[in-house]
Amino acid sequence: MRLLIDTHLLLWAAATPERLSPRAVARLEATDNRLLFSAASLWEIAIKAALGRSDFTVDPRRLRQGLIDNDYEELPLTGAHAGALADLPAIHKDPFDRILIAQAKVEGLTLLTADATLARYGAPVEVV
Repeated sequence: MRLLIDTHLLLWAAATPERLSPRAVARLEATDNRLLFSAASLWEIAIKAALGRSDFTVDPRRLRQGLIDNDYEELPLTGAHAGALADLPAIHKDPFDRILIAQAKVEGLTLLTADATLARYGAPVEVV
């Protein structure tokens, strides 16, 4: 299965893995899953770190390299992803979460997240 990993799960896996649920760990470690991260997550980390958010202290460049070194696939942002935002209901206001949902839908991926609000979008979201 191809899994798009949301920003918080990426941060937790990199810096505080004890925050990951056992189910999240199992999904991330399953050898039959292909793990992807979005360029939007790196953008989110850079912006929120610059704003002084204490939960976004990881250097996005180092995180990106670490993910690539651990066989994660990078998913760039495209116009198709941006266009798909128009089809999403206004469930979540965070633009970064909304683009991850749009990317998952367009690319046929499952979005793995710890954010229960995102589950209201239905498939392709999996809360762990």
